[in-house]
This record gives sequence, structure tokens and C-alpha cells, in this order.
Amino acid sequence: MQKFNCLIVDDEPIARDILKTYCGHLDNLEVVGLCGNALQAKTVMQQQKVDILFLDINMPVMDGIAFLKTLKKQPEVIFTTAYKEHAVDAFDLAACDYLLKPFSLERFIIAVDKALEHLQEPPVQELYNDKTTDYIFIKAGDKIYKIQHDELLYAEANGNYTKIVTTRNTLSPAMTFSGFEELLPATLFLRIHRSFIINKAKISHIEGNRVFINGTEIPIGQNYRDSFLKSIGL
Repeated sequence: MQKFNCLIVDDEPIARDILKTYCGHLDNLEVVGLCGNALQAKTVMQQQKVDILFLDINMPVMDGIAFLKTLKKQPEVIFTTAYKEHAVDAFDLAACDYLLKPFSLERFIIAVDKALEHLQEPPVQELYNDKTTDYIFIKAGDKIYKIQHDELLYAEANGNYTKIVTTRNTLSPAMTFSGFEELLPATLFLRIHRSFIINKAKISHIEGNRVFINGTEIPIGQNYRDSFLKSIGL
């Protein structure tokens, strides 16, 4: 049986113990570390391969979201927190799941199953794509789709998935938003919001802080507005 390394990061000893106990119920999980803060976790991750990271958000020194932003190579992340208002930030960082304390063993297993599903998927996009072509290949479900650049209207971040809208259909591959963005040529596709990438050629008009593509209204993020306008010559 393949074992997957888990790291538990939480400043509350009781919370760490609960997660360790829950992990102990699953034979394919191996707990390689229990850390009380993000800096301890960083040290462990430099020495060990970590497949699944159980990460508390509210911690001293550095919170979980800030810590995740410092990681170059991100494992499957399951956030654990008592504060549901952090959910949006968690999923913007492509977290696999979000456990709201106190959570049951059943809910824990559902989150772990999601993480294992992602870990066991072959990185199809790396095998099939390069930026010198005018198309990309995307695996969604049990099919692989060839998408011409000219067919792709826009893409939207959706947790650890990416919603891809084309002139023909809508796909939701198990691919992170940043991973999808790397497949696209920056000359044709623009990031206009932390959750949206658009095909520049498909813009029908711009109104205030909104772009309209094929009748769909897409927001322009404040941090992206200046670079977006510059890229279209305004």
C-alpha cells in the first residue's frame, strides 16, 4: 500500500492530537510531523517530502495563509480553522479542502479522499502541452479535450479545480488555476482578477470595472486593472 506523508500544523496541542488520531485511522497516511507554528513546519518541509498539509489559519508569528504563500512547491493543503470567514482566501490559494472546527472523522475522511484523488492523478497537462502550439489539451473526467486558443473564452478559479468556458462547452478539470494559467501564452490571455483569466480577443466591451465576453460579465480586480488597461493599449 502506498503511504502518503502528512504534516499537521496547529498552535493548539488538542487540535494536533485530534488530527493525529484521525490520521491513525487511515492506514495509508503517515504523520511525519506535528508543528505548533509555520516556521517549525517550514523546517520539516525542507527535510521531508510532505504530500498532505493540515494547516491551521490562525497561528502566532505567521498565519496559515501567509505561510502557504511562501511555499514554492505546494502539497495538497487541507485548512483547519474555527473561522469560516477565511474560506474564500483558502480556496483562492487552491486549497484542497477546508475543515471547520470542530469537525467529525467522517468529514476529515472526505477531505483526505479529495487530497488522495489529486495526488494519484497523473499530471496530464504537463505531458500534452507546450506553448508553441495554438491549442492545449485538458483532461476533464475520463476524457482529454483539445481546445484551440481561439475557442477559449475565459477561465475561473474554483478551489482545486478550474472552470474553463469555451465556445463549445464548459469544462472543470482537477487543475489548479495557476497551473492552468501556465499553459497559456501571455500575449493572448490576461489575468484580470485573482479568479479570472480572459481571452483578450474575445472582449466585446468594457464597462467600469467589468469586462463583457460572450454576454458574460467578468470583474476586473483592483490590483489587475492598471496592467490590464496597459495590455490593451489604454
